[in-house]
Amino acid sequence: MTRTPIPRFEDNYSEEAAKARREFLTQHTGASLQHTGTYSLPPESLKSNTENFIGVVQMPVGVAGPVLIHGEHAQGWFYVPLATTEGTLVASYSRGMRMVSESGGVKVTVAEEFMQRAPLFEFDDARAAKRFLNWLNENLQTVKAEAEKTTGFGKLEHIQTWQVARMVYTRFNYTTGDAAGQNMCGKATHAACQWVLKNSPEAITYFALSGAIETDKKHSHMNLLHSRGKRVIAEATIQREVLQRLARTTPETIFKQRQRSAIGAQLAGSAYSGPHSANGIAALFIATGQDEANVVESHTGMVFMDITANGDLYFSVTLPSVICATKGGGTGLATQAECLRMLGCEGSGKARKLAEIVGATVLAGDLSLLSAILADEWVSSHDAYGRNR
Repeated sequence: MTRTPIPRFEDNYSEEAAKARREFLTQHTGASLQHTGTYSLPPESLKSNTENFIGVVQMPVGVAGPVLIHGEHAQGWFYVPLATTEGTLVASYSRGMRMVSESGGVKVTVAEEFMQRAPLFEFDDARAAKRFLNWLNENLQTVKAEAEKTTGFGKLEHIQTWQVARMVYTRFNYTTGDAAGQNMCGKATHAACQWVLKNSPEAITYFALSGAIETDKKHSHMNLLHSRGKRVIAEATIQREVLQRLARTTPETIFKQRQRSAIGAQLAGSAYSGPHSANGIAALFIATGQDEANVVESHTGMVFMDITANGDLYFSVTLPSVICATKGGGTGLATQAECLRMLGCEGSGKARKLAEIVGATVLAGDLSLLSAILADEWVSSHDAYGRNR
């Protein structure tokens, strides 16, 4: 069988090039690409987003809400776009948003934010590695200056280090403005490490720009302890009357289930101890042009509940690694930019605001799903709204 390359052209981002590739694929696979080839995005705008462009995959976008948010950056009522093919999802998030809003809203805090790149250095023996660590700490300001020469937004805040045998694992922690920042951190760390490799008093026998401890697009326990992206904490006090009226359950019933499901999540080794953070995060990420692979890290988190003195439900969600952006990547694509505008989150100075909306969305979705499980409405809701027979 002969390998037939995908057609490429001098102007590879033109409608003619995309059409030629669609015709090529129809010829070689028999698949009609009529819908794939129907779009409003100008192909020439996609040079930083994809290669071998042929068209688009259309995803339905529903809107949930409104939800009342009391954030440090997101303040007021928000209608939240969710791109999903799962029936019942938007309706469930809307119900959760109504419950928290009728109880006074969601308070959201971005506690801290960092993005990392994690170089690995290896030496002749452990003592050489130890001496290198001392030297690195003494020269931190120079390393910082070398890293920051490459970026107008990134700032190297600190370097974490772990010595294992004759190796030194490091984690360079940056703030990255309104960009998610992985590429920014990679470029800055590469520049800093070139200076380190040239000036280290100890012979470096092996070097890698990533020793994998930054956990790029992988879940890790590291991020529960040391934030990656934005550490977002959403909290709300849900009134007993609201739970009884809208969810047909009580604070005590939800709290009891929470105690038991936390053990189940621990037994399973779950990255998130609540019901389903990834659903809302993925749908909101796709709608707003985020790197969807970052859902793997961003959905990690912990749920905490308590019964208040007057019998209401305190509900909080901590997401220690929300990786989102309002500039760069897919945020400039036409439909995604429209969704960001809907949230008031397009452009500079809006990434923390978007992260707070993510936190509020997750809390609302978790509250609604927990309530549906306890009111025995989970299966019937999916039967009614979520199945294409």
